[in-house]
Amino acid sequence: MQELAHATIPSHKDVVLLAPTGSGKTLGFLVPVLNNLQPNNSQVQCLILVPSRELALQIEQVWKKMSTGFKVSSFYGGHSMPTEIQSLSTPPALLIGTPGRIADHISRNTFSTADIHTLVLDEFDKSLALGFEEEMSYITDALKQVSKRILVSATAAIEIPAFTGITAPKVLDFISEQQTTNALQLKLVISEEKDKIDTLFQLLCSLGGEAAIIFCNHREAVERTSQLLQEKGIDSAFFHGGMEQMDRELTLTRFRNGSVTFLVATDLAARGLDIPEMKHVIHYHMSPSLEEFTHRNGRTARMLATGTAYLILHKEEPLPEYLSETPALLELPAKSSLPPATVWTTLYISGGKKDKINKVDIVGFFSKIGKLEKGDLGMIEVKDFVSFAAVKKKKVRELLANVREQKMKGKKYRIAVAK
Repeated sequence: MQELAHATIPSHKDVVLLAPTGSGKTLGFLVPVLNNLQPNNSQVQCLILVPSRELALQIEQVWKKMSTGFKVSSFYGGHSMPTEIQSLSTPPALLIGTPGRIADHISRNTFSTADIHTLVLDEFDKSLALGFEEEMSYITDALKQVSKRILVSATAAIEIPAFTGITAPKVLDFISEQQTTNALQLKLVISEEKDKIDTLFQLLCSLGGEAAIIFCNHREAVERTSQLLQEKGIDSAFFHGGMEQMDRELTLTRFRNGSVTFLVATDLAARGLDIPEMKHVIHYHMSPSLEEFTHRNGRTARMLATGTAYLILHKEEPLPEYLSETPALLELPAKSSLPPATVWTTLYISGGKKDKINKVDIVGFFSKIGKLEKGDLGMIEVKDFVSFAAVKKKKVRELLANVREQKMKGKKYRIAVAK
């Protein structure tokens, strides 16, 4: 997919790239975008519109890992507008943002659109579903010099909005229902009670401690389900669009690094997030549409892997109309033990890239000063102003005591268990 995208995008004015979640679409369009940037141009040259701040940050991180030498910025709701405006004093070659925030910047004239020659609409169908059509139309009207448009989606059946100006694109379609069917197993789990929490509890206990995402349809249900699991002795985290940005980012960090095994989430977690491949997706509430059902399932059975999606239905609850066949019935054991508790805890460090801290610095500090041994330190994430590190639970108290009054790279940072 990436090879064909790299060969096709440069030679066509308009391209639609369709590929499943987790297939590497981001690099598929970023490499051609990079090759089209001009080093001597000091203005914004490429604009990428995305439906969520998480997808914006994910694309930004991929770009930074490419070490292109070109500045990138990501703008989104909940981010400080003065900070974004200040960053535009040196405009990025690549600007990523949500439609509402980018439209706000354009209305304020905080950056010039005159040199934007490439427009990417990533997960554009999701942006439309979230009600951003007016903002996206406003933005495209402001881009007078765009000569290349790239539309990206993980959904096959899509309509291209008229405001994009695209009429006869080159379509690269890598969504194969047959491959998805082969890799993904659907299992039906019947709940005797309308409140399905006991059935969910039994299902999680049967997974042997392997990570899973549990999808609910509403924010309130997400928090309630997570709380009920906690009360039953299963540690879980919840994730939805009503949370503060830092809370959302910390939740994803804890899930990525194994500090929490189960994530209860709305469809916000169905796509556009940097979270690991997993074997299990659980539909606690059935999605109202086939499209979102498919995106939820895209969190497993990605690339060449296999996975299972579990449908928990009350015994009188009908199968969704978009499923033509009844999945195989999964009988849960009557008795099962709690999933094993995670061995990891996430630590917060009050410094990041802007403080010239990198992963090597943290590894060295925690090993030499904190007395951690090999295997005691897990995934490390260094962000602009803070960092997070997974540490074995049994080592946390000793580590914090050892580093409490110590300096890293000549400066003292606050280090504590992330909450």
